[in-house]
Amino acid sequence: MLKGKPDKSKLPSRHVTEGPERAPHRSYYYAMGLSETEIAQPFVGVATCWNEAAPCNIALSRQAQAVKLGVKAASGTPREFTTITVTDGIAMGHEGMRSSLASREAIADTVELTMRGHCYDAIVGLAGCDKSLPGMMMAMVRLDVPSVFIYGGSILPGKVPAGADVPEDFASRDLTVQDMFEAVGRHQNGTLSDAALAILERVACPSAGACGGQFTANTMACVSEAIGLALFNSSGAPAPYESRDQYASASGEAVMALLEKGITARHVVTRKSLENAARVVACTGGSTNAGLHLPAIAHEAGIDFDLFDVCDIFRDTPYFVDLKPGGQFVAKDLYDAGGVPVVMKELRRAGLIHEDCITASGRTIGEELDMVERKADGRVIHPVDAPLTATGGVVGLRGNLAPEGAIVKVAGIAAEDQVFTGPARVFENEEEAFAAVKARTYREGEVLVIRNEGPAGGPGMREMLATTAALSGQGMGKKVALITDGRFSGATRGFCVGHVGPEAAHGGPIALLRDGDTITIDAVEGRLSVDLSDEELAARREAWAGPRETIYASGSLWKFAQLVGSTRLGAVTHPGGKAEKHKYMDL
Repeated sequence: MLKGKPDKSKLPSRHVTEGPERAPHRSYYYAMGLSETEIAQPFVGVATCWNEAAPCNIALSRQAQAVKLGVKAASGTPREFTTITVTDGIAMGHEGMRSSLASREAIADTVELTMRGHCYDAIVGLAGCDKSLPGMMMAMVRLDVPSVFIYGGSILPGKVPAGADVPEDFASRDLTVQDMFEAVGRHQNGTLSDAALAILERVACPSAGACGGQFTANTMACVSEAIGLALFNSSGAPAPYESRDQYASASGEAVMALLEKGITARHVVTRKSLENAARVVACTGGSTNAGLHLPAIAHEAGIDFDLFDVCDIFRDTPYFVDLKPGGQFVAKDLYDAGGVPVVMKELRRAGLIHEDCITASGRTIGEELDMVERKADGRVIHPVDAPLTATGGVVGLRGNLAPEGAIVKVAGIAAEDQVFTGPARVFENEEEAFAAVKARTYREGEVLVIRNEGPAGGPGMREMLATTAALSGQGMGKKVALITDGRFSGATRGFCVGHVGPEAAHGGPIALLRDGDTITIDAVEGRLSVDLSDEELAARREAWAGPRETIYASGSLWKFAQLVGSTRLGAVTHPGGKAEKHKYMDL
């Protein structure tokens, strides 16, 4: 807690609160009910992605009020503001998904602009959905101010009412939105009735909070703790739990302590802490989208940490946390078992954690882990020396079909099913592929190729959950494979390869494939190849007509397509920390 009159001589808020020339600025703050004392204190931005778009966002405003109480208790002045969210579950399977990845950049940009425009000294960021978590963390690292992140919390698991007329496999398990997408596939092939589908859609998502498995939101929530930007155990409690407010208040107090100590986001986010985060993604069978977001966060700090670096860590990290979609349990179960602190304690036992990384509490990872008393329960969190599999739940691939890499989630896939060879069935976009799946015009043993869905070529790098869930619902998840220069939802299961780079719009080999080309996906050896010679690929490139023209010739998606870079580097839209000529805090 700050004592005495704060010294603002080195804080950005001096530009709007100090000296006679700032009397007009102070008049605005008096208009909002601030006192002279509050105006003299450090200003803390309390940024939320609250909106009514989806359940992952609707609890954020409540939690922000608790953050503000914590900031005030520690002699800071909180200033709440909001930014956008595009929620993947509702954007999924149609043109709206093109806005998803672009929203990550918009979130980072708008948080940066708000902080800069109003000269706030520190930030507590609250987010609850797939792109809002990395977007908020990117803004923190870009600004390099004292920063604390807090997750809005996961949704509670869905339950089918006793006696409801639905198939037993749905009635007997915890439900998530993943089950709904797969239920659509079952409905399409005639094995799920209209009435059963109507029952399931009413109970699958019973509360506020983000999708309940180890999908992208919960993966990045785990990252927020592992990377050090969030207080330990703050990401675990489900959104409806009022105990979340205690973590929110503690986060408000924590950011004031960081401000007093001069600890900023880039003291926390380092190469070592990024490696810690990648370890936690791997051992929990997290979303492949972490391979996009971790390099993007690193980029903001000017740290070299690309898809290959992420995948190298995935390769030698055991997978020992049994979470959906590849496993059995949901985010609430992980919280009940002790959460990320217990997971990281197991990684430490194997010597896989950098313990000297600083965290939002001001303590190191090692000091935080020393205070963790709980142990792996052997049910949700297995001992690290008795893992589900010896290598991570996510694997990187490269080869002549993916010179800049690709990524696949193998959590829950048996080793004998991690190699697939088959003829290509090429689709020029997701709609073509989904129509073929719905009509069942594909064949068992094929590798379905969905191209022109990369960051620039889509534009927007859409997720393919509707298509992959339909395949799983048809019982074909192990009988075909799928590759794309787009992305997969964290809820995707089956042998599905995403982030194939370079993307088709940039002339990558995926643009040159034809129906019948033999493709091999080998997640054991980390290879993605097509049985074509270099000479044949060169000849096809010579004959290639160029990128497919899209209908997005203006507006935000056009702008995103012009600016976005390689998927391997995080699909970012600006030069990043390496190109900086100033620090925001120094202005």
